[in-house]
Amino acid sequence: MAFRKFLSALGVNAPSVETVLDNTTVRPGDQLGCEVTMRGGGADVTIERLTLQVVTRFEDMETTEDRWENPGVLVSGELPGPFTLAAGAEVTERVVLDLPWEMPLTHILGGRRLRGARVAVRTELAIDNAVDRGDFDEFAVHALPQQDMVLQAYSDLGFRFDEAECKKGTPSSAVRSQVDWWQEIEMWFPADYRNPGQNEIAFNARHDSLDLLTGGTGRLEFRYADMDLARVTEVIDEHARSRFAR
Repeated sequence: MAFRKFLSALGVNAPSVETVLDNTTVRPGDQLGCEVTMRGGGADVTIERLTLQVVTRFEDMETTEDRWENPGVLVSGELPGPFTLAAGAEVTERVVLDLPWEMPLTHILGGRRLRGARVAVRTELAIDNAVDRGDFDEFAVHALPQQDMVLQAYSDLGFRFDEAECKKGTPSSAVRSQVDWWQEIEMWFPADYRNPGQNEIAFNARHDSLDLLTGGTGRLEFRYADMDLARVTEVIDEHARSRFAR
């Protein structure tokens, strides 16, 4: 998956940049390798810096639920400059981005697309005091197996997934978050909870455990080594009925 972006601000015979991702499907905590090829145009140019940014759609930064024109940066990697890109030359550089454990999910339950969730790599090239932002190169973030287990428990209990939103800041119930944003997954209660509203959850994942943040009503911690679907389902059901059932 790649894009090639001609730097229109520099006119005809401008340099171009192409970014190719090693993988278009990852999980939280993975590394994402990117190969960036810069091709010189009709004249030498000074590259002040080349930046690769992992971006996502933040709900409060867009005018409507469908727009994605002002993405927020999650991770950034840079090839510092300045350096010269000669006319007609081709230069390939490699950038590896470390994805956080709190990475927003785009796919859950074995590949189901999560509505409202989008993640991409954006290439930004600064040339002669002009910044050119290339097109988005989208990729998929699949849930960790343990996150999928939690979501399967909700599904088995009858909850219906609605959409996901990324928000700036840190939830009050998050105690070990390493980032200043979170992804909120919204779902509808099953009928037997007698709650017409939505349940909102968030994950705070780590390499060996995760916190399930349950819509401002507390935090459930699960250690991966101790998790099984039956027990996770029981814990979630007990918690939801004690806090939300009417």
